[in-house]
Amino acid sequence: MTTPTTPHSLTIHELRARIDSGTPPRVLDVRSPLEFEEAHIPGSHNVPLPLLREHREEFTRHLDSDVVLVCRSGQRAGQAERALAEAGLPGLAVLSGGMTAWERSGAPTKYGQERWDMERQIRLVAGFLVLVGALGSFVVPGLQALSAFVGAGLAFAAVSNTCAMGMLLSRMPWNRVPSVDPREAVAQLSAGR
Repeated sequence: MTTPTTPHSLTIHELRARIDSGTPPRVLDVRSPLEFEEAHIPGSHNVPLPLLREHREEFTRHLDSDVVLVCRSGQRAGQAERALAEAGLPGLAVLSGGMTAWERSGAPTKYGQERWDMERQIRLVAGFLVLVGALGSFVVPGLQALSAFVGAGLAFAAVSNTCAMGMLLSRMPWNRVPSVDPREAVAQLSAGR
């Protein structure tokens, strides 16, 4: 039985110094393509965590130990580090604080199209539907059932840790970005060294 290891944490200052050196590390951003498109470290590669887990053996064949994993806060990057360690590539670094800390520090960031995050979109739609149900019931008797339905959906989402509204909103045109093709991601990583 193997004991999980704590990933090596790299500060923003340390990563910036390594990027500015003559031999910068590969930076793998394991967030979703949508998050990556909104803001990422220049020169980083987007390999979403689910894709990395599914193809980890293939990715480890094209990576060395000079890799820094990045996500929003450090949690998904830690999971990616464990997945790659299980596939035979231990000891990768994780950016401490993730992109949240990176952006807050004023470090160089490439920005794309700004979007509302999914949680904010869900709050807007749920709040609007509850408001329509509550106020609309003065005109259309029984419309308050809409508010009850939304409330029940939110309670179920919390208990089941799923969100039907989030899944529906993720399919809206403003939330769509091209997915990451595993063959293309591997080819980019192969060309990088």
